[in-house]
Amino acid sequence: MIADALGNPLSFTMTRCEQADISQAKPVLESMATPQTVIADKAYDADALVVAIQQAGSGVVIPPRKHRLAPRTYDAQRYRARHLIENLFARLKQFRRLATRYDKLDEHFAAFVILASICVWMA
Repeated sequence: MIADALGNPLSFTMTRCEQADISQAKPVLESMATPQTVIADKAYDADALVVAIQQAGSGVVIPPRKHRLAPRTYDAQRYRARHLIENLFARLKQFRRLATRYDKLDEHFAAFVILASICVWMA
């Protein structure tokens, strides 16, 4: 999911349950206008993704994983803004239908994610 600086939803993609989220990072970033800064958690710490974001002209605020031999520096103050996306997920999970995944078809689930996102924007 992509959120703006205020924590409002902008875009999302769905993956299979066994697929890593980082596999969709590049396509999602390519589908939108170039962001000023990309803030993500440690799961998105991959050299190829960081280089792609920097080549697009965006800033990267992704903390390095513990096992890195040469940890990359990041702005810890700007990383604190990531709580906005976590708050967005918390607001979306207030809709029981999303939190428990009652819809079995991807199209129905995606439609309700859009409806819940509209409700978040209106709040």
